[in-house]
Amino acid sequence: MNDYEARRQEKIKKNQALLAGLDIKPIVPKAERGKPPPKKRKLTEATAPSRTSARIASAPVKQSYNEDELSKPIALPRSAPKKQKTQPSSNVEVEESLVPAKNVDEIQAGWTDWKSSAAPPTRDGSSQVFKFDDYPDFRPNKSPEEMLREGCFGGSYFRPLKSRKLGIVVQDDWRELPSEWIEGLNVERFLTNPDYDPDVNKSKVSCGQSIEEWEAAGWISHEHDVRGWFQWYARFFQGRRCEDDDRQVSRWKKCVGETGRWRRMLLKKYMQLGVREVFDDGADEDAPEVSPVMHQTCHHWAFEVRQDDLDAYWASVGR
Repeated sequence: MNDYEARRQEKIKKNQALLAGLDIKPIVPKAERGKPPPKKRKLTEATAPSRTSARIASAPVKQSYNEDELSKPIALPRSAPKKQKTQPSSNVEVEESLVPAKNVDEIQAGWTDWKSSAAPPTRDGSSQVFKFDDYPDFRPNKSPEEMLREGCFGGSYFRPLKSRKLGIVVQDDWRELPSEWIEGLNVERFLTNPDYDPDVNKSKVSCGQSIEEWEAAGWISHEHDVRGWFQWYARFFQGRRCEDDDRQVSRWKKCVGETGRWRRMLLKKYMQLGVREVFDDGADEDAPEVSPVMHQTCHHWAFEVRQDDLDAYWASVGR
């Protein structure tokens, strides 16, 4: 130890001795004098969180489908479907919720007050794709009738629907479907089932969201089709044209169009499982089954994977 360190240690000892001689006590706040030390809280059970996330708070409540449960129409704020930028400097556009701009009576009248203004679609003999002259990029390969007869939406698409936006219960609108589409079909099981039945679906699985969730998300254009996508497709297929057509076609393209999300994901599943032929998908007990949920989801969007689609995908990945 050098001289500097020795002097330092000696000085520390002197200061410690000086403080001990002064008998200095710690300062206690006046408000706490005479009080016993606080006890630690013992948690006997879990407590509920004091904050709730916006996602949980905005989740739609479970709906009742009692046909007698009618509520008074609510006041509808005036709004129109449009897009706005989140920030002036941002290039990301967010679609606003589709809030009805008309009163309820006008909206209800508009659901049936339309006439066919477009020619029926034609169907390609080999690919089975439907072609619409005025929307050449809209190419589903399932008709609304085929979707209903094969099984879709758990058989509950046309059940009595409580619209929170309109404040009414919508029912019996399945009767506007062409009679030949539902001839011989068990309406109670395939159309108006109050409960979602996965056994009704073509792939025998549950998938997708309820109409109530679609409404809460702002995907329903009440002035045109209160039940959403499939109701729009059924009317479009019959020749109705409206202001919501571009939006619905765009949604279809993003889901199951040539580069649609669900279409690409399903075809990728075929490749991952090494399945090169559509009919091999679950054909026997030893054959791999390619995602029934994705198959049913695509079916709900009027698309079914065909051999040409699968061949083109395998070719695109160079295998």
